[in-house]
Amino acid sequence: MSEKKLPFTKDQIEKIIEKYPTPFHIYDEKGIRENARRLKNVFSWNKGFKEFFAVKACPNPYILKILKEEGFGADCSSLPELVLSEKVGIVGEEIMFTSNETPANEYKKAYELGAIINLDDITHISYLENTLGKLPELLCFRYNPGPLREGNAIIGKPEEAKYGFTKAQLFEGYKIIKEKGVKRFGLHTMVASNELNPDYFIETVRMLLELVLEINKELGIKFEFINMGGGIGIPYRPGQKAVDLQYVSNGIKSLFETMLKGSGMEDLKLYMENGRMITGPYGYLVTKAIHRKNIYKNYIGVDACMANLMRPGMYGAYHHITVMGKENAKHDKVYDVVGSLCENNDKFAIDRNLPEIEIGDIIVIHDTGAHGYAMGFNYNGKLRSAELLLKEDGTVEQIRRAETIDDYFATLDFSKL
Repeated sequence: MSEKKLPFTKDQIEKIIEKYPTPFHIYDEKGIRENARRLKNVFSWNKGFKEFFAVKACPNPYILKILKEEGFGADCSSLPELVLSEKVGIVGEEIMFTSNETPANEYKKAYELGAIINLDDITHISYLENTLGKLPELLCFRYNPGPLREGNAIIGKPEEAKYGFTKAQLFEGYKIIKEKGVKRFGLHTMVASNELNPDYFIETVRMLLELVLEINKELGIKFEFINMGGGIGIPYRPGQKAVDLQYVSNGIKSLFETMLKGSGMEDLKLYMENGRMITGPYGYLVTKAIHRKNIYKNYIGVDACMANLMRPGMYGAYHHITVMGKENAKHDKVYDVVGSLCENNDKFAIDRNLPEIEIGDIIVIHDTGAHGYAMGFNYNGKLRSAELLLKEDGTVEQIRRAETIDDYFATLDFSKL
């Protein structure tokens, strides 16, 4: 039944579990590297193409190091993400710092690292200048098209989103920073999340190109790059079609060739900042069935919970499930697969057709390589799990240990009680 493949067998995962108890997230290095190379190759027609991996999707230095080796930069939106990137050697203009409601100390760190600073609001121009005592030589603005563009279910309608400049503010903002001596310019947008329609991304680039041409004509600004953001989705459900990157690339290349011809910006660089599509399909939450409960519905209780994977509970998102060793068995039982959190939305699957599950069965939840561990939390005193890396040679390395009770209490001072 399952069209979803795993990079390990039941025997392999059982041996891994002997050393690293469930639950844990495990990432497939080979899959991540091959996927990174595929993205770079398909956009190689653009000499300045750069993918800035969205650190928030999978903030682990071992993953960032792999992506750095594949030529990726980092898309950061907080001080810890900046420091994480710095620790693996991603610095300078290999960092795109896109934040909102940003504290002064975070702008200072981004500037110290030489990151590309992408401002989210026109008032942040003076805020940044007051913080640094000057403006950087290179600045980028985030555009919010409002009702001119549709968003999607996860990111919402652009006109209701807190992010970005209006079109009128873009013109005013670029005029201000040009007069203040800024020499290099970029334009950014991010209007969708987990989008599977390939035409959406082509049209996003069309929108950005129209804008840079219009701003160039009115203000005489030559743009160095456009950043089309991320948002390329992945097929969480079996049968869903992945975004055809070659189709997207061909469409964008055509726009570059026709719209930029004679503009003096034919060498415009194309940037993007995907997270989900880079690591999402190559991460797995491994857990075990520890309880069965049959009341008004049939429940399988596992040793993971929503603290390990928030998306199903938060968004009602689908994540495919494989019961190890029963891939080819009849999926003739209907279960809710649930965790132990004291919240009724702590469910990995609702009314899911699965093979009969017995206590001790190993359950693998697919596509958790982005916004899985990263969205974890400690509500209910739940401790976050380990992260493992399945290396290209088949060995496994722990790249983050599981939290302990001492970790949970580390910020408390019991001596004053």
